[in-house]
Formats: sequence, structure tokens, C-alpha cells
Amino acid sequence: MSERPTIAYLQALQDALMPAIYEAGRVVMAIHATQISARTKADGSPVSEADEAAEAILLKALAEAAPDITIISEENAASHHITAPDLFFFVDPIDGTKEFLKADGQGSFTVNIGLIYQGAPIFGMVLAPAFETLYCGIVGHGAHKIKKGKQEDISVRDVPDDGAVAVASASHRDEATNRWLARHDIHQIKSLGSSLKFCLLAEGVADVYPRFGPTMEWDTAAGDGVLRAAGGMMMAEDGSPYIYGKQDYRNDTFIAKGRWQP
Repeated sequence: MSERPTIAYLQALQDALMPAIYEAGRVVMAIHATQISARTKADGSPVSEADEAAEAILLKALAEAAPDITIISEENAASHHITAPDLFFFVDPIDGTKEFLKADGQGSFTVNIGLIYQGAPIFGMVLAPAFETLYCGIVGHGAHKIKKGKQEDISVRDVPDDGAVAVASASHRDEATNRWLARHDIHQIKSLGSSLKFCLLAEGVADVYPRFGPTMEWDTAAGDGVLRAAGGMMMAEDGSPYIYGKQDYRNDTFIAKGRWQP
């Protein structure tokens, strides 16, 4: 498939994947409730039984729903060597594994599916299983969230009169981020993990998310898809459009935002 999928195709894809992403979330929460442990991968990052179980569910569902579309998945190391085609999925079965491993009840971890076309996200699904909330976005069609079975449309907001609210990493906050926030006179900051940061922008709870620390493209693709569908954007540090499919699928510095302007 070399043409951009139609809105109708993406809506049908979203419907087809919804049972699988909820099932992955149930498995993740069952493991979280009984056994919070992880191994260390070759790159030094943690991987848990829940990552692998959720990924198996998602990969099976994607193979059935869209068998002709390439999948790049965090826990499938072989897929990381694929040269990015025009159209491909990113799967991150648990974004925020470090938050998942904390027995603090905060629940800042997510299950993620993103679809990239010609370097840009066009579709995203982000499930926060601990919060029973699913965020969905189709660029050109809109975004919504389903919380405990209740669906509502979401969109980015105008920056409030008392100033922009930033979201920042709970586990990877660095001095470069602190300097950026100070330089832009942003003092209201929400700290949390995972792709939920994109979702807070998408639903108009916050305004900007600067990220200077290391991330991978599968960490951000789904949340970025929801954000773009809700009227926001993700850009490089110099303000240029953010492109996916880079070497090793490694992210550079980025600024994700709603209607906030520098």
C-alpha cells in the first residue's frame, strides 16, 4: 500500500484493533497486580513479561487487520533493522516501563499503536489501562477519548491567560528541559511518564511538551498521532516538522504542542 489510507479505512482499522488493545491492557494490569519485575535489555532499558505479552496480542491483531503493512515493534529487535517504508506501524506494548515497575499506583504507562505515512503519524491509539482510558486519533478526522466506556471528542486548547502548562517526563527530566522552560517563562509543569504527555496536550489539559532526553520513535508515534488529530503538532527544535523513519528509529530533540507559540 503506497497511497495514504482513506479516513474510512483508518476508522475501520481503529474499530478492528480496539478489542486487541483493550485485551493487551487487561493482560498488562493482571501482571502489574501480581508481579512487577523486569530484565535489562542489551541497550540498558528494562523489559517485563507484560511488554512481551501485550506485544504478542497487538502483533497478532495487526497481522490480521492489516497484513500488508510493515510493523516496527519495540520488543522485536529484528524489526529495528528494517528501512522505513512509506507506510508502517509502530508498536510500543508498554511505554513507561519504568513507571509500570513502580508499585506507587500512579499508572503512568500506556499501550501504543501508531501508523506512519511518509514520515508523519496519521493514526494513533494510546491506552492507559490503569486509568481505563483510551485515546484515539485519525489525522484529518479528529480525536477522542473513551474513559470507562464514555466517549468524548478532544482537541487542543488556547493557552490560558495565566500562562502555558508544560508536561515533562517523570523519570527522565533533565537540565536542558529546565533551561528551556525557564527561557520560555513556563512555570506550571505537570510531571508524568509515557505517551500520556501527548494525550494531555491533545485533550487540552496542558500546552507544550519539550523533550531533550533520549527517546525512540515507537515511544512517541501513537501519542503524536493522537495529538496531531486533535489539532496539535510535534516539531524539531528548530521549528521544522518532525519526521519519523530516521536512522535506528531514534528521536532527536522535539517540542510537542497544542496552540502554544514560542
